Amino acid sequence: MSAEETSPPSGPSPDPPPGDPKPLPGAVAFLNMGLSAAVCVAAGVFLGLWLDDVFHTAPALLLVGLLLGLVTATFSVIKLIRQYL
Repeated sequence: MSAEETSPPSGPSPDPPPGDPKPLPGAVAFLNMGLSAAVCVAAGVFLGLWLDDVFHTAPALLLVGLLLGLVTATFSVIKLIRQYL
């Protein structure tokens, strides 16, 4: 037998059959979800605070920014979760 016949095939591993579930995400995927949500909410809050300072409308635009940040964070996390469904 030659070395080519006994060595395992090289290249990418075959895809799992269509009915099998996708592999569970690791800690990095969960960290990514949490970080994404936190950045979205923080950006909305800081944008709201800045706009409140510019237009002197405190706390109206802070609440709008917080709401927009929460909605954006929700959609961001849903998008990341769908990768594993």
